Amino acid sequence: MKIAVTSQNFRTITGHAGKARRFLVFDTEANEIARIDLPKEMSFHEWHGSGEHPVDVVDVVITAGCGGGFAQRLQSRGIQLAITELTDPREAVLAFMAGNLPGTSPEEAQRLHDLQHHDHHHHH
Repeated sequence: MKIAVTSQNFRTITGHAGKARRFLVFDTEANEIARIDLPKEMSFHEWHGSGEHPVDVVDVVITAGCGGGFAQRLQSRGIQLAITELTDPREAVLAFMAGNLPGTSPEEAQRLHDLQHHDHHHHH
């Protein structure tokens, strides 16, 4: 099992998972085994392709927050989503593996996301 953590600075867990381009990848003992550094067009916010995506190699994504679209896209790819208030990636992976990751459900995260971005409009 591989667990990815969204981390724009490769140090702490960051939110806006749909726009995240950097992921730390851990094994089940919370050892960092890889880093994913995507070009902007490969963030889930920008990428609407089918077929393989670099994040497909992981089983779980831990993030500080995301919108419902990101949650649905991960689910459709068979990737489990965990949302946490923790900021330390290793601590979050260990807590996830122990089954006690403090966090919020994707539904609650969507509600919080909507509250934070009530005046945020997408321009396409």
